[in-house]
Amino acid sequence: MPYLVAAVVAAFAALAGWLARPLTPDPAERRELADAVNAVDRELAANLELTTMFDQTKQAVTLENGEFVRYSATLARHAGPAAAAVAKLYDQMSFAESAMVRRGPANSLRAEDRMIIEGWEGDAREAQRSLRATLEARPLRGWAALSARLHGRFARR
Repeated sequence: MPYLVAAVVAAFAALAGWLARPLTPDPAERRELADAVNAVDRELAANLELTTMFDQTKQAVTLENGEFVRYSATLARHAGPAAAAVAKLYDQMSFAESAMVRRGPANSLRAEDRMIIEGWEGDAREAQRSLRATLEARPLRGWAALSARLHGRFARR
């Protein structure tokens, strides 16, 4: 009887060890994520350039959102928290555009509008950093890999 218990424990430990091995991402998924991150990163860089032009000229600009719309599902599927931050940023884009349009005498900006625009710029830079960090993520190991494998196995059913 003790040998049976030891054999069951050893089998369970071997199974857990096998399931906890490093979980490397699928190359096609990795390529898809890299394409999405690079496209949205370029778009955010262009939007930051547009806001810089606004700071210099005080002429309102229309910020781009086409690449985010195109890749939002891919980012949500593969980038997790970074995708949520980027989605929130793009939701706030219209507030920043509206703040650029509201101008006072001699193209002056109210302090509240300047804070909205500068806040959006700071959030955009942070979103860029978090997106780039998703490409540098290491493969899951240990319990995280075991959990991901079990979750993926039961999620398909």
